[in-house]
Amino acid sequence: MFSSATPYKNQHYAALKKDCIRDKVLFEDPEFPATNASLYFRKPPLGYVEWKRPGEITNEPQLFVEGISAHDLNQGVVGNCWFVAACSCLASKPHLWKKVITDWKEQEWDHKHPENYAGIFHFQFWLFGEWVDVVVDDRLPTVNGELIYCHSKHSNEFWSALLEKAYAKLSTCYESLEGGNTGDAVVDFSGAVSETINMEEDPYHNDQEKQDRLFEDLLKVYDRGGIISCSIKASPTEYEMKMGNGLVKGHAYSVTAVKEVRLGHGLLAYFKNETISLIRMRNPWGKTEWNGVWSDSSEEWSKVGDTERGNLGITVEDDGEFWMAFSDWCKFFTEVDVCRLINTSVVSLHKTWHEVVHFGSWTKHAQPLLNRCGGCANHKPTFLQNPQYLFDVTKQEDEVLVSLQQKDMKMHRKYGQGENLTIGFSIFKVELNRKYRMHDLITQQCLQTSTFINARTVFMRCKLPLGRYVIIPSTFRPQTLGDYMLRVFTDVDSSCRELTEDKPRVRCWSSFLGYPQVISHICVHGAQGLQNQDSAGGADPYVIISCEGRWVQSNIFKDTLQPEFATSAVFYRKKIRKPITVEVWNSNTVKDQFMGQVVLSGMPKDSMDPQRLQLRKRGRMKAEEMPGCLTLRIVTSTQLTAI
Repeated sequence: MFSSATPYKNQHYAALKKDCIRDKVLFEDPEFPATNASLYFRKPPLGYVEWKRPGEITNEPQLFVEGISAHDLNQGVVGNCWFVAACSCLASKPHLWKKVITDWKEQEWDHKHPENYAGIFHFQFWLFGEWVDVVVDDRLPTVNGELIYCHSKHSNEFWSALLEKAYAKLSTCYESLEGGNTGDAVVDFSGAVSETINMEEDPYHNDQEKQDRLFEDLLKVYDRGGIISCSIKASPTEYEMKMGNGLVKGHAYSVTAVKEVRLGHGLLAYFKNETISLIRMRNPWGKTEWNGVWSDSSEEWSKVGDTERGNLGITVEDDGEFWMAFSDWCKFFTEVDVCRLINTSVVSLHKTWHEVVHFGSWTKHAQPLLNRCGGCANHKPTFLQNPQYLFDVTKQEDEVLVSLQQKDMKMHRKYGQGENLTIGFSIFKVELNRKYRMHDLITQQCLQTSTFINARTVFMRCKLPLGRYVIIPSTFRPQTLGDYMLRVFTDVDSSCRELTEDKPRVRCWSSFLGYPQVISHICVHGAQGLQNQDSAGGADPYVIISCEGRWVQSNIFKDTLQPEFATSAVFYRKKIRKPITVEVWNSNTVKDQFMGQVVLSGMPKDSMDPQRLQLRKRGRMKAEEMPGCLTLRIVTSTQLTAI
């Protein structure tokens, strides 16, 4: 029963169970006692609550009855449909629930050897980057002998009730589970990356192309073992209100299938090759279903052959599970939580990602420049005081996934707090040789900014070209303190690391070299009028920027006479009279061809205005004597403080 998970509250399951069996007692958890404090902090449940062990509720209790299924669960009196929906999703993923319900065979009741039962169970959750092992006793809250919270449709099955108790323990009491996010619970079950899609902001039901792309994406997530859930926005007066079509507002549904269903019967179905996009969901109540097109008894099912219907497992009963046309789903549901299981395995036949995880805090300091809580980019004087993380895209283009997660706040609800911070992040393209923190937004290009929202996780997918980038995670307002976890996924290693130093350290002084005295920023934005051509009629140019023995090279632009370099660099110069040189070369297989250079002598102009400078070939002729020579647009900036 060895586990690599961290014991919650330093409670070790194996040792506690061994002690109970030795002493012939049933475990009573001192960290989550059978008292009202474990039930609620504000609103007590209706009726007189008695804590009972499963053996006092039924004659032959079991962890699982006929295995585990999404149909096992029903929601109780606490408003945690989001958690029950996540459990339904979990039940359909054996590779996930066997991790959460760890040692599930060993934990099952053995009625032939009752002396081995100690009334203790344990479950594992992925909390803020690590697996945590949570121990509970088997005393469950009942009213009139029936479970009042999450329970199975089988009266003698208890895995869901015990799992819910362990999760409630993490939040200090059951009432703290009132209202939440299904995606957050799924992340706690799996370590997945959660993305929330607002269906109102981007109305998919009015755009067939967007709708098709979304379906393809969800189909891919589902086929790869990911978990999807959805809900319909509701005002406080509409919460859990049933609509005329059978859907319930303010209620979390688990998505149990995403399918492209073939229409037609027999061989005609294969020759005709007509399909429809369908999605299947489950209501955590275990009843109350969609009654529109493609519902259980809808006449549309007559268009589907018997074999196809059998494969889909169509049942006509009010069990809470139903199908919908994807177009109707896009029309009625307003929020979708997509949890992707990111494959980071070193050896895999499927797509793998390289993951980097950083833990940090938005903190305050007596010295303002050492603050790390500067707020979002709306607060320009303080924004760059936030933590900064640098990463590289080493391919011509790469898809980058970024997840920013804050610590779960539910445990603070008991004390009148527990609200999520409003968080988000921005991604800047920076100089190819940047190694130190950014201090000036003027010279930087903000490529992407996430939504700022009071959610536990903010997620973004974006495609970025070759280059160097900085991610700045922040709260919306300055001086807001909190902890976060930043996860960055790329196709190849991005060397993602935190920028902690403001400028180069002065290790020693030299009478010849001195200290770094001035910081120069140079951007080469583009070029026009390139005359040198290769045999194909074009050129393969690239640019090199150098200063005091250090240099930066742009990527190569294939077969063009008008390259757009958009290359920038930062140099920490020890001698301000040393020039900055910009050279253009043509890439060749045998030997690269020098095409010309610009030498910026001495200290460049302290200006951000573009300067159009012409290349001249070394020692050959002056620029004005070179008809149609290459013209560069160069931006230079010199500052006595760090850029």
